[in-house]
Amino acid sequence: MTKINQTFYSTSITFYLIFCVSIISIIPLFTIIINSSVINFDYTLLKDTFFLEYTKNSLIILFFVLSLTFVFGVIPAYLVTFYNFVGVNFFKYSLILSFAIPPYIFGYSLSAFFENFGSGYTLINLIWDTNNANSYLPNFSPIVNSVLSLSFTLYGYVYLLSRTSFVGQSVNLIDLGKSLGFSSYQRFFKIILPCARPGIFIGLSLVAMETLSEFGTVSYFGVSTFTTEIYNSWFIFDDLNTSNFLSLLLLIFVLFFFIVESYSRKDSKFHSLKNEGKRKKQALKGTKNFLATTFCLCLFFFSFVFPFSQMLYWSIKFPEYLANFEILKLNLNTFLLIFFTSLFLISVAIFTNFGNRVLKNRFLNFFSSLSISGYAIPGIIISVSIISFFSLISSFINFDLKTIFIGSFYGLILGYFFRFYSIAYNGIKSNFLKINYSLDESSYLMGFDKFKTFSIVHWPILNKNIFFIFILIAIEIIKELPITLILRPFNFETFSTRAYNFATQDLIEATAIPSIFLIFWASIFILISFKYFFQDNK
Repeated sequence: MTKINQTFYSTSITFYLIFCVSIISIIPLFTIIINSSVINFDYTLLKDTFFLEYTKNSLIILFFVLSLTFVFGVIPAYLVTFYNFVGVNFFKYSLILSFAIPPYIFGYSLSAFFENFGSGYTLINLIWDTNNANSYLPNFSPIVNSVLSLSFTLYGYVYLLSRTSFVGQSVNLIDLGKSLGFSSYQRFFKIILPCARPGIFIGLSLVAMETLSEFGTVSYFGVSTFTTEIYNSWFIFDDLNTSNFLSLLLLIFVLFFFIVESYSRKDSKFHSLKNEGKRKKQALKGTKNFLATTFCLCLFFFSFVFPFSQMLYWSIKFPEYLANFEILKLNLNTFLLIFFTSLFLISVAIFTNFGNRVLKNRFLNFFSSLSISGYAIPGIIISVSIISFFSLISSFINFDLKTIFIGSFYGLILGYFFRFYSIAYNGIKSNFLKINYSLDESSYLMGFDKFKTFSIVHWPILNKNIFFIFILIAIEIIKELPITLILRPFNFETFSTRAYNFATQDLIEATAIPSIFLIFWASIFILISFKYFFQDNK
């Protein structure tokens, strides 16, 4: 076979493989759309029953979560970037530890603290020695509990992206505002905040997608939303038609924010990243210093210390649950999922990005862009779509594929692939974009083929970021609940599913042990990733 033929065949194989990966990755999207368009479904019945309640609850939670995460994210990001106050260096890093707390674990902590004769009752008795401690504890509604749980655990998206935008803003532009006589408040609202709008907007869009996708928290508090009713329709009432239709409606909501987030990035560079001199932080004194420190301290306490200490307290108070806890098995299950999923996702992402770079095919690039839409699809929709897809295929080929992919390790890996492929793809792509095409051309002129060019030119740059991508995937898998809950093999548990099962059985104290381990491992990965998160923001 001639060298020309070899090149042709390798190019063709690469093209079709990347195309197949792209097609496979959008199966959940098309499955839900197709099923919802062909099913014989009574829309009137749904509209006349609980549809308005699902919609109302979802939108109410979304509105208040977006409002609170804006405050919790933007204000501390602004303070730690532009001012010096007590604890500023600690808060700069510690505030992203909220990523280690899944919303549903925060919800368990709220319930444990404010329930009758719970931790709050014990604490009040220790301080005041009263027999009527329960009367001092607020009784939050399920929606309020859901809003608080989501807000304190999701604000990190807004904080991190806002801070990145603030750090990158032009020093000269801010100095110009000073020379025009703008006060600190005027500079914030007229210069700093508008310039950071793209980063803030992206953060809020991510929060919106996570809020609409959340299942564990709203399910625990008994709030009827799209995610809970999708789950109930299929797994309680065995009504796949309703489940698919509700999935389509939720998908429309979520994809709207995904499109808005993607569109906002087109104009995201509202600031200069050039080195214009070292930014001088203003020192806060007196009342302002106290307020800044207090605000950041309260945010750190409620977002991380409160849920962690609550779970630690339950673990110490009820040690009998530790005796029946399968520590080694749960750790092994979790890390097996992390290892194989990360290996698969990163390998596929490297291959597709390298293929797109070599082929330079617009058609292929378009489909590759579609393949990363899975992050915008809630885990529960992905799970339902996988079940629907393999049920449909099995009916055509007269072979039960569901036994291979539903309730199996392979199904879990596939679900995680759909959900988290965008993390690996975008991470690898960002590093490929740092490599000038002239390096590739120089390598070809020296007689190296494409794969040799990859090994000597691309790989040394790519491998620096692979560990960070692994960490991000690990954090997501550790916290993921609906995909693991629905697609896992029989008797296969992770920290998240074990905690959820205890919570649904009203064994709230028993959730402490798996929650502690989940928070511990997520925190370890986040601590390791600090240097990556803040490598441009020192």
